[in-house]
Amino acid sequence: MTAPFDDSIFNAWLDAELTPERRAEVEAWLRDHPLDAARVRLWAADREALRSQLDSVLAEPVPAHLTRLVLRGPSATHWRHWQARAAAFALFALGVAVGAGLMWRSRIDATQTVSGAPTPMAWVQRAAVAHSVYVPEVRHAVEVKAQEEHLSRWLTKRLAVPVQLFDLREQGFELVGGRLLPDAAGPSAQLMYQALPANDGESDPSLKPARVTVYLRKPDASTPAAFRYEQQGALGMFYWIEGDSAHGAATGYALVGELPRERLLALAEAIHKQGASMP
Repeated sequence: MTAPFDDSIFNAWLDAELTPERRAEVEAWLRDHPLDAARVRLWAADREALRSQLDSVLAEPVPAHLTRLVLRGPSATHWRHWQARAAAFALFALGVAVGAGLMWRSRIDATQTVSGAPTPMAWVQRAAVAHSVYVPEVRHAVEVKAQEEHLSRWLTKRLAVPVQLFDLREQGFELVGGRLLPDAAGPSAQLMYQALPANDGESDPSLKPARVTVYLRKPDASTPAAFRYEQQGALGMFYWIEGDSAHGAATGYALVGELPRERLLALAEAIHKQGASMP
C-alpha cells in the first residue's frame, strides 16, 4: 500500500512542524509500515551526521569586520562586496543540501524524539547500564550461550515480542549468547556479540575483543517510531522502535558499544534488515 503522505510530510514530521493530529497520523503509519519507518530513520541519521560536522561552524562568532559593517551601515562598495559574499555562501549552502539530499531546519534536544515527543530515556539508560555490567564478564557474560538452541524461543516467550538471533559475522561479530533482564514494566533481554578474531596474525592476544549488546523490550504503547543516536562517554548507542508486523508485536531495540558511530550504524542496519526479512 502506498503511503498517504509524500516525502514533504515525513520531512515535516522529522522537523516537528506538524499539528498534533497530523503527527499522530504519521506515527501510526510508521508503526505499521517498517520499511517506511526505516527510510525515515536513515534520513534522521543523515541529519545527525550533518549536524556533527557543521554545528561547530554555526557556533563560530560573527567576524568583527562584519559586525562593524552592520552597525555603521554599508556603503555602495561594501554593499556590492557583501552581496558577492552572500551569493557565494548561498551557492555553498545549496551544494551541501544537494550533496546530503536533505536540508534540516530544526535543532532537537537530546531528550526528545525526532517527532518532538518525549523519548523514553529510562529504558535506553538501562540498556547502557546492562552493557557496562555484563560486557567485562569473562565466565558469566551471558545467561544462555549462543550454542543452546532454545535461546531465541525462551526470550521470545518471556518478552512476548519476537527475539531473533542476528547474524553479524559479515560485520565482524559473532553471537556470544543472551540473558533475561528486568525492565520497568516487565522483562527485557540482552544479546551479546563479540568481535571475530583477526586472521592477520598481528592481533594482540592480551587485548579483549570488542563487544556490543542488543537490548530488546516491548515498548510502551505511546512510544513513537524513532531512530536516534546517543553518546555517553565512550559508549555509543543507536536505539529505535520496530512497529507491529506479521512477525509479532512492536519491539524496542538499543544497540550499545564502544565503537565508532559509522561501525555501530552498519551493525544497526544489519539488525534491522534481518528483522524485516524474518520468515
